[in-house]
Amino acid sequence: MRQFDQELRDLRDGLLSMAGLAEEMIDLTIQALTERSRTKAEQVMAMDRGLDEWELKLDRLCIDLLALRSPAAGDLRLIASSLKIVPELERIGDHCCNIARRATYVHPPILSSGSLERLGQETRGMVRMAVDAFIGSDAGLARTVIKSDDSVDELYGQIYRELLRRMMSDPLSIERASHLILVIKNWERIADQATNIAEEVLFILEGRSAKHPYLQGDSVE
Repeated sequence: MRQFDQELRDLRDGLLSMAGLAEEMIDLTIQALTERSRTKAEQVMAMDRGLDEWELKLDRLCIDLLALRSPAAGDLRLIASSLKIVPELERIGDHCCNIARRATYVHPPILSSGSLERLGQETRGMVRMAVDAFIGSDAGLARTVIKSDDSVDELYGQIYRELLRRMMSDPLSIERASHLILVIKNWERIADQATNIAEEVLFILEGRSAKHPYLQGDSVE
C-alpha cells in the first residue's frame, strides 16, 4: 500500500475514533443528567481531554497531507472536510461538559412529559446518524440528519417556552430553570454540530456544498 493511502486510512480511522469518543461522552452525559450523578458528570469532563488530543493530532495529519501529498479530487475533499469535522466533534465534547456540570442542579424535575430526556435522545440519534453516514458513505442518511435538525429545534423551542412559563409562575424554580435553559441550549448546539458533519459528508460524496441552499438555488432533498 502506498504511504499516502495509509495516511488517508489513518485519517479516517482517527476520525472514527474521535467520533466514537464523542458518542461515549453524549451517552454518559445523558446518564449523568438522568441519574443526577456527579461521578458520571466528572467522567464526562475528564474524557474531554481525549477529544482535544485527537483534534491536535488530526489537524496536524490533515495539514501534512495537504502540504506534502498534493491530493486531488475525492481525496482533497476528504481532507478538507476532515478539517471541518474535527472541530465539530471537539465542540460536541465541550457542550457535553457544559451539560454535565449542571447534572446535579436540575432536580427535582420541573419539566413535564420527559421532554428533556427526549431532546437528549434525539440529539444523540442525530450524531449517531451523522457518523454512520460518514462510515457508510451514505448521502441519504446525511440528508436525514439535516432534516432532523428541524425537529430538535422545535422541541428545544417547546421546552424553552415551558421553562419561561414556569419561571414566571414560580419564582422558586428560577435557579433550576436557568440551569435547564443552558442544558437544552447545549443539546441544540450538539444537534447543529451533527448537521454540520452531515453537510461535510455530502460534500465529500458529491463535491458540492449543502450549506445555505437558498443561496445556491438548490436543496439538500
